[in-house]
Amino acid sequence: MHASIGDRIIIHGHRSGEPDRDGEILEVQGDDGGPPYLVRWGESGHEAIFFPGSDATVQHFGSEASGGGSRC
Repeated sequence: MHASIGDRIIIHGHRSGEPDRDGEILEVQGDDGGPPYLVRWGESGHEAIFFPGSDATVQHFGSEASGGGSRC
């Protein structure tokens, strides 16, 4: 997974009807855009270090905008 500051990370619901969670990447702590990421979660505003799993996608913004997300 590769992300940049300002990208959006989306965690997809695990069960039918469970909502997705999303947050803004504030800091990239791994090498070459890799995790971990400092994320501000949208629903709570809480900031936390996050290591994404297979249920996460990144929506790129700015110069890397591709119109979609990339699945890890």
